[in-house]
Amino acid sequence: MKLIWKLLRRHLSFSQLAGFFFANLLGMVIVLLSLQFYEDIVPAFTGEDSVMKNTYIIVSKHIAATDALGGRAQTFTDADIREIETQDFTQRVGKFTASQYQVYGSISMGGLGMGTDMFFESVPDDFVDTHWPATSDGEVPIILPRSYLAIYNFGFAQTKNLPKLSEGVVSMVQLDVRLRGEGGRELALKGRVVGFSTRLNTVLVPEAFMQKTNAELAPNASAEPTRLIVEVKNPADDAIATFMQDHGYELEDNSLEAGRATYFLKVVAAIVMAVGLLISALSFYILMLSIFLLVQKNAEKLQNLRLIGYSPARISLPYQLLTIGINALVLVLAFAIVFWLRSLYLERLWQVFPTLSEGAVNNTFLVGFALFVLVSYFNCLAIRRKIKFL
Repeated sequence: MKLIWKLLRRHLSFSQLAGFFFANLLGMVIVLLSLQFYEDIVPAFTGEDSVMKNTYIIVSKHIAATDALGGRAQTFTDADIREIETQDFTQRVGKFTASQYQVYGSISMGGLGMGTDMFFESVPDDFVDTHWPATSDGEVPIILPRSYLAIYNFGFAQTKNLPKLSEGVVSMVQLDVRLRGEGGRELALKGRVVGFSTRLNTVLVPEAFMQKTNAELAPNASAEPTRLIVEVKNPADDAIATFMQDHGYELEDNSLEAGRATYFLKVVAAIVMAVGLLISALSFYILMLSIFLLVQKNAEKLQNLRLIGYSPARISLPYQLLTIGINALVLVLAFAIVFWLRSLYLERLWQVFPTLSEGAVNNTFLVGFALFVLVSYFNCLAIRRKIKFL
């Protein structure tokens, strides 16, 4: 081993290795920084929502003044739904199902009781990212809009000197829910809030529960959906806005704009990462060229070592250790540089988005280690093959 190290050091080109080191470092930093920046910035545009994906949009029909005064609901017919399903931008379409019975909910805390008329809606379970938890008989899981909690805390509670509630507190409190249907038939249930949504302006319950209670309390009632939930392929597709405008449809939130922002961020991040990977590939070529030149300079001596009994694996080991060591140093420095730069841009982001939380770093570490393993593996493989065929 010492003899091989002496041969390696004699013809070692530090300028070539330095070129590989800095090129690989630059490529690694670009890849990891672009990935981490994407993880940190996306929540600022999309908001945290554990219920809906950013590719979901909620569609309703425009309500004219004459329709509102006349009490006519703008519903979607089967033909409307089929037309939306056949559009190129559509992945799938789901219907909002509304409760056909009266809902009254109440809550009691610390001797204070509050109650109000409510309504329930459901969508197909495939459109809800949060899995409905298993509940006991007589208990219904509920997803509430975050705006409802904000209205209570900053409006109702503040003027009535009532305690403000956090999402965690609300999730621990049971609601008394009373359902009243045809013929005065009633059901008394317990409700539990299992999630909050920033994009759904409705009180959401599981679809199975909605179908069961509608059939039990309002068997003769039927209504066409007034809202649809649509999964689109590309939120940035201009055809979506054109189609909605041409048909008099409305999007109930800024999901399309958020989806477009997310899509463009993905595109930009992918382009930057591709540039980083290209630089890393070029640095890989530089290292291979340096190692091959080094092996070629020592070709005669390495052949003599093989003749006296040294195996290709033993001869190639010092070269492989050198490349793995350089790659490991690149990885450590890349992580240090990325998280130093991250601390700088997070300060600026928090000035613009004060409530922005830090993105996850797991993917950055995984991608970094994956690149290290991949590059090192191909480095070692190429060196082994080069020395084997001397």
